[in-house]
Amino acid sequence: MIVAGEASGDLHGSNLVKEALRLDPSLTFFGIGGSRMREAGVETLVDASEMAVVGLVEVLAHFDVIARAFTTMRRIIRSAPPDLLILIDYPDFNLMLAKVARRAGVKVLYYISPQVWAWRVGRVRKIARLVDRMAVVFPFEVPFYEKEEVPVTFVGHPLADIVRPTMTRGEAVATFGLDPGRRTVGLFPGSRRGEIARLFPVILESAALLKERYPDLQFILPLAPSLTMADIAPQLTATGLDVTVIRETVYDVMQVCDAIVTVSGTVTLEIALMGVPMTIIYKVSPLTYHVGKRLIRVDHIGICNIVAGERVVPELIQHEASAERIAAEIGRYLDDGEYAAAVRGRLSLVKEKLGAGGCSARVAALVCEMIGAVGKES
Repeated sequence: MIVAGEASGDLHGSNLVKEALRLDPSLTFFGIGGSRMREAGVETLVDASEMAVVGLVEVLAHFDVIARAFTTMRRIIRSAPPDLLILIDYPDFNLMLAKVARRAGVKVLYYISPQVWAWRVGRVRKIARLVDRMAVVFPFEVPFYEKEEVPVTFVGHPLADIVRPTMTRGEAVATFGLDPGRRTVGLFPGSRRGEIARLFPVILESAALLKERYPDLQFILPLAPSLTMADIAPQLTATGLDVTVIRETVYDVMQVCDAIVTVSGTVTLEIALMGVPMTIIYKVSPLTYHVGKRLIRVDHIGICNIVAGERVVPELIQHEASAERIAAEIGRYLDDGEYAAAVRGRLSLVKEKLGAGGCSARVAALVCEMIGAVGKES
């Protein structure tokens, strides 16, 4: 059983499954995932796009869907226990499922750790009781688990293998129908419908301001696999802004951009690996924000900044994420070539910290090892 509750987990889960099947073609996978995991051969009983929400208020609004998914997985674990439960990120849901697995005697591999280093450090002790092995993607996560004697393996980051364009920049510009003589700004509104509702309007407002100030600009938007054109079309149509929307080839989209406006999340790490200057925006419900502000123990929201250990690119949070502020930060990249080049140089350091490739293959080896190993006693 494999569980990935959002788009990034679906991507990493699909690559893990492909590598595991190369090692042992007799394996079968089922659980929660999206289109990429289905393509890799996973029987998805629940679609991850229905569960990809963030924030207290947002989770409450989708409680029925999430509760039904949990009930389905719990019933299967109890009635027909899998040989291994693989959990990918999505911590609140997955840790509850790990508890069910523990009681049923099912071994648990947790791939991509909950961000215990950012908030709720005490969860490490809970994880120690529920998980047989952690496969972590940042080297600084290892000591958190070693301290609690949790078997932990640093496997590198899956993005180190994934983040590569498929075309040259010139080919991508031509394929997307862009004008090679004009500058391009990327609009990255996220993979969750809640993000589209909260953040896409202000992203479009900032794009409209930028178009007024820089008439030569063109805009491009990569549509996440978990979304459809129907999710963004009403807002796009209302603004009248000309935006090129592209399905798939997200790294080719990134490489044609001179600068990018992006929501917070894994995507900031992907953009960093492509070396593109960006401005990160983050906005949740007031309740979620005020609760989170008291709990979060890191100085940055953007994962690329957290990995770098410094504010490499700007972060605009809550009320700071206004159209004017976003446009001003993107405008600085467009106006100041030295500043943009300096940011690109600092982003290259992020890539160095993520280690060599081969992450999915390492996790696949752990999967095969655990299926053949004796698990902890419940």
